[in-house]
Amino acid sequence: MHKDTKKKTSPWIYVILHISLMFSSISGLFSKKAAYAEFFSREWFLFYFGMLLIMFFYAIIWQQILRYLPLSVAYANKPVGLAWGMIWGALFFQEEITWNMILGSLIIFIGIYLVVTADG
Repeated sequence: MHKDTKKKTSPWIYVILHISLMFSSISGLFSKKAAYAEFFSREWFLFYFGMLLIMFFYAIIWQQILRYLPLSVAYANKPVGLAWGMIWGALFFQEEITWNMILGSLIIFIGIYLVVTADG
């Protein structure tokens, strides 16, 4: 039996997806903080464990998201983490955000929009 009806995806799944991607990008922040800490120090272990903990919960949430979204759509949204990384770098490491970085982020968001809306 062939079904031509499409299951409507709730907009909330996209909100959950992007919140999870934001938290996933925080693992990169923890990783960089661990890299600046003295190896095997208390601070190093805290940041390293924090990174692993975030990635553990992100993996669980990612699997749940895939129950509601096609892999191609969910995976197309992953580059949003680059924009979050840019924001975290500016906030926590005083890294400069350039116009080229902003333009690149806009291109990423346009690409995500095109992939998500491609099927109507």
